[in-house]
Amino acid sequence: MKKRALVVCLCSLFVIEVIALVVFATQKTESPQDAVAVNEVAESVRMDWHAMEKHKNRTGLDYVVLDADGTVQYRTKTGLSESTNEAVMHRDTILDVEVNHEVVGKLIVYNDSTQNLQSQKQKILVGLVIVLFLQFGICVAYIIYLDRTVIAPFDKLKGFAKRIAGGNLDIPLEMDRQNLFGAFTESFDIMRSELKKARKAEAEANAGKKELVAKLSHDIKTPVASIKAVSEVGAALAEDEKSKAHYTQIIQKADQINSLVTNLFTATLEELNHLPITPIDIESGELKSMLEGADYLNRATVPEIPDCLIYADKLRLQQVFDNIFANSYKYAQTDIEVSVRRTGDGLAVVLEDFGGGVDEAELPLLKEKFKRGSNAGNLEGAGLGLYISDYFMQKMNGELLIQNGQNGLRVTVMISLSGTI
Repeated sequence: MKKRALVVCLCSLFVIEVIALVVFATQKTESPQDAVAVNEVAESVRMDWHAMEKHKNRTGLDYVVLDADGTVQYRTKTGLSESTNEAVMHRDTILDVEVNHEVVGKLIVYNDSTQNLQSQKQKILVGLVIVLFLQFGICVAYIIYLDRTVIAPFDKLKGFAKRIAGGNLDIPLEMDRQNLFGAFTESFDIMRSELKKARKAEAEANAGKKELVAKLSHDIKTPVASIKAVSEVGAALAEDEKSKAHYTQIIQKADQINSLVTNLFTATLEELNHLPITPIDIESGELKSMLEGADYLNRATVPEIPDCLIYADKLRLQQVFDNIFANSYKYAQTDIEVSVRRTGDGLAVVLEDFGGGVDEAELPLLKEKFKRGSNAGNLEGAGLGLYISDYFMQKMNGELLIQNGQNGLRVTVMISLSGTI
């Protein structure tokens, strides 16, 4: 209804403007004088010629009466033409005054058509200015109306969309049901509410899955530990080498299962932000036992380790070495060359196998979750070992470097020295 009333007002004002312009354009510059009134003046002057001092103007016309010598006998007001020359220039009406069939003087009737035309033009112009101001006011009012009812709500929607894109689903969208876009903005707020519910449900589902994986990982480790313990007893009591080899293989497989489950469990805890990592000062000599413990196939020789204090979490650093040795034995299936050296403000533990390495383009991907090199083939694995090891080293202010060495894949564990953090 508001829009219809606005359109009607603007159209009406436009029609008024057009009419005024047409009148202004077609108006004649001169209008003929009233012949009856002019004749009435001439007759009254003729009758009062001998007593012009008593003559009275009985019409609305202005005029001047001259005698035969050009002397003014009567005038209705000052400022009128008082000679025939002036009258001709002003386009006034000039009549002879006849008394007894003799011309005794002149009657000059003032031509006021120019003044009337100017007055009419001024009125038309004033009307046009008023109409233009009305149009301007209506347009300004309509712009304000559009700003409040259209532009402002869309600006709110723009800010609302940015908050939604940024993940903020808690702040509702303010709306005015009386507004033109009230129902439109309400639908956007309904969308926000539904997105918030969906995100909450998704988070709860993901948390449930992670907790389930963590629980299963923990439950699996218990029977695996029992299998390993029984196998170790069997290997110790075995009377022949064949049986002992079988028990040893069972132990190795139990260690592999335990490593996989540990990595899965660790990744789950890391996502849940429940994984404790507490670096402390450790003597570098303890690395020897860690490396020997990780070398479950006894194919590596641990060199002399420089004496120093390192900054690390013993449990997490042991897991790092366990993962590196397990990966190398699984994929390269060769001996491992170990070297340890001081470098700057850290201690570098370098482990290199003899498996020929991996494609250079795949090196940056090996530390990502669930990523494995193309040399993995059909071998089982989750692609979590190096990802978790890299995460541990970052939390201990260290670094894990993966490169292709001269013989195979080279993994460098950079451990920070105590006092350098």
